[in-house]
Amino acid sequence: MTIQKLSSDERATQIAQLNGWQNVEGRDAITRQFRFADFNEAFGFMTRVAIKAQAMDHHPEWFNVYSNVEITLSTHDANGVTERDIRLARFIDEVAGGK
Repeated sequence: MTIQKLSSDERATQIAQLNGWQNVEGRDAITRQFRFADFNEAFGFMTRVAIKAQAMDHHPEWFNVYSNVEITLSTHDANGVTERDIRLARFIDEVAGGK
């Protein structure tokens, strides 16, 4: 099964429905930054995302320093943003709980 990259219009519509996600300049990917109360809260968030990502077989790129987490999503097999990225971004937004 081939995974299809979202069209420009589909991508714009989907990103507009997400909470704080932005296009990555010069790359077909989306990104969002999160700030938590402390390292434990950030790590707990990352753990929940990791469990879901593993179940989806779709792994984010991320960077963590203390209470800050930056996540970038792109489907490498499609060389761009797909519905899988949007589904994972929605889950991430749920888990972040307004962070």
